[in-house]
Amino acid sequence: MVRILLALDDEVGQARAQTNAIADIVQASTSAEIHVLHVFGDNPEGASVHQVEAVREASDRLEELGVEVNLLEASGSPADEVLKYAEEYDVDQICVGGRKRSPTGKALFGSVTQDVILGTHRPVLVCGSSPDDE
Repeated sequence: MVRILLALDDEVGQARAQTNAIADIVQASTSAEIHVLHVFGDNPEGASVHQVEAVREASDRLEELGVEVNLLEASGSPADEVLKYAEEYDVDQICVGGRKRSPTGKALFGSVTQDVILGTHRPVLVCGSSPDDE
C-alpha cells in the first residue's frame, strides 16, 4: 500500500495538477491511502475542509479512482502542519504545489515548499499548476 499526504491550498488548478500527478502513482499501486490536508492560515469563521473547493474536487477525483481518502484540516504554519501530519500518518510521499516563478526565482522554491523539502526525509513531489488554468 502506498500512503500519500496531499497538501492542498485554495487553488483549484493547483489541486487538479497535484491530483493528476498522484493519480498515476495510485493506479500503479495495488492499494492507496491518500490523506488530503488543507491548512487554514486564518480561519475566524471556522470553515471546514469540506468547504474548500480544491479539496472537494481532489477528493472526488481520487474517490472515482477507488482510493481511500482521509480529509484533514489544520490551522497554523502550513509547512509545520504538513510535516506533522506526514509523521503522524507515516506517509510514503508528500505532494505539495509549486508556483510559477521568474527565471531567477526558479532557482528557489516557495517558502512552504522549501521548508517541507528541507524538513523531512520523505520524498516530496512538487507539482506546478494545471495547464488548463494558466
